[in-house]
Amino acid sequence: MKKWARRWLPATRKGRRRAVQAVMAACVLGLLPVTWVHAAADARLRRVEDVPPAPVAVVFGAGLWQGKPSPYLAHRLDTAIDLYRAGKVRVLLVTGDNGRRQYNEPDAMRAYLHEHGVPDDRVVADYAGFDTWDSCTRARRVFGVRKAVLVTQDFHIRRAVALCDAAGIDVYGVGVEAKRDRTWYAAGAREILAAGKAAVNAAVRPGPRFLGPREPGVDRALEAAGR
Repeated sequence: MKKWARRWLPATRKGRRRAVQAVMAACVLGLLPVTWVHAAADARLRRVEDVPPAPVAVVFGAGLWQGKPSPYLAHRLDTAIDLYRAGKVRVLLVTGDNGRRQYNEPDAMRAYLHEHGVPDDRVVADYAGFDTWDSCTRARRVFGVRKAVLVTQDFHIRRAVALCDAAGIDVYGVGVEAKRDRTWYAAGAREILAAGKAAVNAAVRPGPRFLGPREPGVDRALEAAGR
């Protein structure tokens, strides 16, 4: 055994056994949030063609490239357009980051949808969807969404479903398939870490970073769509 290993390992066999048990217990505890996310979401995952209809689709932001939706975000928006055209949803709630004046995910998402034929009065923007929990709890508390289809990448959809369910929304999720490249694997690894924060949010149910007043945008859009 190398000298550095001896320095860190307990001196006795009993001590080493306890150290191994402690490491195993830590691994089990670390995986509990991931297990919860999967258990909470697996029965709620669907494809565009078989997802139950809902009044609203919630589309999560995924970054901009030179002011335009990133490829990942464009794929989410394309799936939302498919849902709208198939009559699965009547209104699209786009939620993302507008924390800086020069960075505006929701307006870029709205512009993309308009360019692809979705009427402006069917799109509602949430400018304070700074993370998944904020987007979910604001959809419920600010925009009054009670039933929705969630649209995001396949690596993120389970956490989104679990959190929006914890926020009080009856949801199904449509996961957008993504190319298994370096970005996909990095995002998947991040989801393991993010599951811990998600479990805390679901248990504590904190307010969003910015709550603000009740927004009637979704109700008005549904009225324009004939509910």
